[in-house]
Amino acid sequence: MIRDIISAIFLISILAIPVIWWLTGWSRRVYTFPRYVLACINIVFSRCWWRTSIPPNLPVPIDKGAVLIANHRSSADPFFIQVAAHRVVHWMVAREYVEHPALAWFLRQSGAIGANRGGRDTKAIRHAIDLLKAGELVGVLPEGRINMTDQLLLPVRPGAAMIAQHAGVPIVPIYIIGAPYDRTPQSAFMMRAKVIVKIGEPIDTSTGTPQELMEQATREIARLAEVDDFQPQHAGRNWKPTSADLKEALATAEQRKRKN
Repeated sequence: MIRDIISAIFLISILAIPVIWWLTGWSRRVYTFPRYVLACINIVFSRCWWRTSIPPNLPVPIDKGAVLIANHRSSADPFFIQVAAHRVVHWMVAREYVEHPALAWFLRQSGAIGANRGGRDTKAIRHAIDLLKAGELVGVLPEGRINMTDQLLLPVRPGAAMIAQHAGVPIVPIYIIGAPYDRTPQSAFMMRAKVIVKIGEPIDTSTGTPQELMEQATREIARLAEVDDFQPQHAGRNWKPTSADLKEALATAEQRKRKN
């Protein structure tokens, strides 16, 4: 009975999306219709399935750009931040995902920016900077992969700070609590959760090196996480995980699962 009611509500919501989109004038704003549909589905899924709790507002004016960074515990992390931002977030995503046949349409409609994992990707960086200067939000997960260890954060790369500095916009640190994940990307979407999104104070990028700014931003994430003894670690601009790193992370995740 309850399942039937939930299914009916979800179906009615989906059918109502085109009418709401037209009546509220979203058709004349930055949301394309596919992007608006995806945003509505994300709101329903994040709020009902993952029970995501978010702050009322992002500490950035609606017409100003910013780089959003966060800890990375789940393949669903961008979904939580998208709901919390109340605006389109253009995520920097590994190029192999953007070019994957099963994901290409979804990521393109979501406004994702495809970037190479190793080394500089001048085209992607230029695109991100242009979006930021135009008042858009760009999302970066500076750990570069899902953290399956007991550490608060894996070593972070300075790319997010470098992009923010060149665009003249702040960095907004975000901490996500309770994100679902069980060793595979699709597992997060099968697991119920109670997620909390905490948003920190914007980091001014007008002075300092990218490494110094990332250290300041990650310390703000540690403050949100209430971790007092956190020591930031830098991965280097060209870092990418080795197969040994991934095997170690999977082994750690398996141990944590057994303990729980």
